[in-house]
Amino acid sequence: MIISIASGKGGTGKTTLAVNLTYALDDNVQMLDCDVEEPNGHLFLNRDIQKEYAVNTMIPLVDQSQCSLCGECADICQFNAIVVAGNSVLTFPKMCHSCGGCTLICPEKAISEQKREIGKIRVGSVKQALFVEGILNIGEAMSPPLIKAVKTEIKSEKVNIIDAPPGTSCPVVTAMSGSDYVLMVTEPTPFGLHDLKLAVEAAEKLNIPCGLVINRSDLGDDQVKKYAEEKGLPVLLEIPYLREIAEIYSRGELFAKILPEWREKLLDMFSKIEQNIQGGYLI
Repeated sequence: MIISIASGKGGTGKTTLAVNLTYALDDNVQMLDCDVEEPNGHLFLNRDIQKEYAVNTMIPLVDQSQCSLCGECADICQFNAIVVAGNSVLTFPKMCHSCGGCTLICPEKAISEQKREIGKIRVGSVKQALFVEGILNIGEAMSPPLIKAVKTEIKSEKVNIIDAPPGTSCPVVTAMSGSDYVLMVTEPTPFGLHDLKLAVEAAEKLNIPCGLVINRSDLGDDQVKKYAEEKGLPVLLEIPYLREIAEIYSRGELFAKILPEWREKLLDMFSKIEQNIQGGYLI
């Protein structure tokens, strides 16, 4: 089972929910931190790293001595990652999407490919649970290849909790793709509702069922709940704005561990997700 935890905007409590749900499930679970531009699940889960490896993309390498300056490579590249300028061909590695089109189309076979490191993956464990995180190199513009690499660590026999990036852009879609369920974390504010609608639309495009967790549920207004009713989205959990939870979070601790009643609430939420995936009725 693969559950992606997502949000239309940052700061809703997405990672907090991911790490606490991982703790609540205890064993037979794996958390994958796909928020690779700023992975911080490890701040709450004291993981033991057992493996680390680099992730590379392929970029063009031009042999200028063989190049006829025909420009076909530039014509095929829709991202302008390779251009003919004067008597040479210039490449822009951070704009390259590694499609390999320039290599295939070059009539002189003057273009080959070379590796470029974009980040790292760390694999470890947190007691019985497994933990995987991707770390994008500083200055990198494209995170989807690294997110895809993190997802190769998914283990089908386990419950896989994916902490997706915030927003609704390509990294989020990459993280959510292939999931059995998307758990949307939102807050009852106009901004929260606006961005939630965009995130739910993305999940619908991917044909993935989803449910809501409303964080700081006793603040703001009731528009998020009204939207959920209109869309038929189950509200699986409401987390009120509690000083006790905020203090636990500020210490880098897990509220599911300090407050056992919340562990039970998270397990109940997970049971409802299982029902929803199996086509059961949610109350």
